[in-house]
Amino acid sequence: MAVLQKEERYRTLIELGIALSAERNHNRLMEKILHGAKSMCNADGGTLYLVTEAKDGLCFEIMLNDTLNIAMGGTTGKPIPFPPLRLYDEQGTPNHKNVSSHSALTGTTINIADAYDVDKFDFAGTKAFDTKTGYRSKSFLTVPLKNYENEVIGVLQLINARNRGGKIIAFGPDITPLIEALASQAAVALDNQRLIEAQKNLFKSFIQVIAGSIDAKSPYTGGHCHRVPAVTFMMAKAACDATEGPYADFSLTEDEWYELEVAAGLHDCGKVTTPEYIVDKATKLETIYNRIHEVRMRFEVLKRDAVITYLEGLVSGDEDADTLKSRMDEALAQLDTDFAFIAESNVGGEFMAPEKIERLKSIAEHTWTRTIDDTLGLSIDEMRRRTGNEPKPPVAESVLADKDWHVIPHEINVDVGKYEAEGFKMKPLENRYNLGEIYNLCIGRGTLTPEDRFKINDHIVQTIFMLKALPFPKNLARVAEWAGGHHEKMDGTGYPKGLKRDDMSLPARMMAIADIFEALTAADRPYKKPKTLSESLKIMSFMVKDQHIDPDLWQLFLTSGIWKDYAETYLRPEQVDDVDISRFMMAKAAE
Repeated sequence: MAVLQKEERYRTLIELGIALSAERNHNRLMEKILHGAKSMCNADGGTLYLVTEAKDGLCFEIMLNDTLNIAMGGTTGKPIPFPPLRLYDEQGTPNHKNVSSHSALTGTTINIADAYDVDKFDFAGTKAFDTKTGYRSKSFLTVPLKNYENEVIGVLQLINARNRGGKIIAFGPDITPLIEALASQAAVALDNQRLIEAQKNLFKSFIQVIAGSIDAKSPYTGGHCHRVPAVTFMMAKAACDATEGPYADFSLTEDEWYELEVAAGLHDCGKVTTPEYIVDKATKLETIYNRIHEVRMRFEVLKRDAVITYLEGLVSGDEDADTLKSRMDEALAQLDTDFAFIAESNVGGEFMAPEKIERLKSIAEHTWTRTIDDTLGLSIDEMRRRTGNEPKPPVAESVLADKDWHVIPHEINVDVGKYEAEGFKMKPLENRYNLGEIYNLCIGRGTLTPEDRFKINDHIVQTIFMLKALPFPKNLARVAEWAGGHHEKMDGTGYPKGLKRDDMSLPARMMAIADIFEALTAADRPYKKPKTLSESLKIMSFMVKDQHIDPDLWQLFLTSGIWKDYAETYLRPEQVDDVDISRFMMAKAAE
């Protein structure tokens, strides 16, 4: 019988070791530790403590007692109402009166046959508990949990070992080594779990740091990095909750939720490479500052020239004063009109029709006289773009110009092959930027040049490059794909790879909708007014019709009320107007 019992205990120890190494849920892991220990020695009850983060106490994690039908902590959902056991008093003196704290402080196993016959430890609380409940606490086995650094991270305490007949007995010397072995395995499993959790928390903090650094460059982009994950998670949850339709069988494991959290949090990490003055480019002439001020000063010079010409004419007496005054007034009015047109064109609010472009070029032919060397006070980078053959002042210059030094080449040779290897359809342009004044003012729509637009769009390329450079573990292998597809369109006209619907994973398609919805409703963009809910949903319904976003996910987005829940948390009150989603549900039928 004893041999069979020993074999059974060894088998239990081995099975528990395997189970503990595989368990990743913290609460279930603790329950397996305590249940396994109780089972091996047929103990009536037990408690598992973990050392507090401050390492000054033992926190109750799970309590079990068969006789009293007690099950608290762990997966039970019942909180343990006891404060942590203190390892030190207020003066810092170690607490060796309590058996559990003594075991934690000394790292030793303590086997007590009968708590009522022990003077070394204070069992007053235990005796009071027994008096109150009618229970009899007798034998105790208290074992420290030590990790691979021999540091005590917890304590396992078993109470009232029982023989096969149910009689309370002492914990025998044969069982103690097995419980110690189990405690050792449990400590390693717990420590590994803590390390994994610490790594997760570190990576989550890293994601927040990335978003924070983008936020520091451009506040609205940082907000975007927090809001897009919120919409994405709402959509994923709605898909998981669906009981019918295309997502009835959709679900995400705990690992996949974490993978989605990482992907959504880093979906725009490439924006750290995008200059904020391009991200925030609110006018056509804007770089680090709005260059309309330079143009204005040239017109101010021309206006003063007109006044000077008038005064010089009066002095010379060659023409009468009225003629001179009329000519000056006409010139001043024309200059004001011309500059007003340039200023209006700079805002980029209206389409630049061909006739407007021609007028702009005609205005650019006006010249003013520069009398100061314009290479003085330039940076090394600016001087590199000068040829050294510029005419010396005084020199007549156009009020608007596209100069050679306005073109900014790439600082280093761009590896186009790297883009092609990843399957990116978009390729770097010939030049990095073009600051030409006429070139920028003639932008057809919006405020971005092709070079600016590429730099903006290139953030997703850089996101993919950055994420692929990280040695993600197997459970995060799809982060780059999930994060890198939110600018793709279902018909293959998106970027950077021109993927179609069937080429994209469901999380990537979810993120695409989240990205668009957040962008339309965002109230912190410097270049546009925030749209109302109804306006945003209307635009997105047209995007469904044009096969830009997933029609099935669009239906889920509408019917689940994600748009409404998001609005209550993130939108301004004036943006939340009445919405009739039936107006937008037809978008799928029109596909």
